[in-house]
Amino acid sequence: MKTLLLVRHAKSDWPVDVEDFDRPLNDLGITNAPKMAHLLKEKSVEIDSFISSPAKRALHTCELFSEVFEKSFSTDKTLYNPRESNFENLIYGLDNSIKSVALFSHNNGISNFANSLTEEIVNLPTSGVVGYEIDCDNWSDFEIAKKRFLFFYSPKNFNP
Repeated sequence: MKTLLLVRHAKSDWPVDVEDFDRPLNDLGITNAPKMAHLLKEKSVEIDSFISSPAKRALHTCELFSEVFEKSFSTDKTLYNPRESNFENLIYGLDNSIKSVALFSHNNGISNFANSLTEEIVNLPTSGVVGYEIDCDNWSDFEIAKKRFLFFYSPKNFNP
């Protein structure tokens, strides 16, 4: 069994004269990302590998998660402005020693991909996390493997 987590980047700013790729997290995003990481840790969610879009807001979100889990991370440019096939191609190439992976990316691609996996429909908000159990030993079998929805968490899970 494998576990796939999809994480939408935390809330970001829209500063004037800054390209989309370079948009930073805002204060709410910087607060919510580690809260979500701690929630996963409290629920005993194991994550072996963190892979992020290289865009500033996704990468910073990934960094905040990886600090909580005390794990390193990598980037993959195909997670920026992704199509469903970008996620699939990345997953097919994962090392089979990785039992669980968290992918940090952007809407609409990440929600579209999530909704292609099971009957459970999610629209990932910023800092949202959705988890799936993938019934396979090899990531290369992802496409044909049975997928089971495990959870969906949003910053709205926290009381103000």
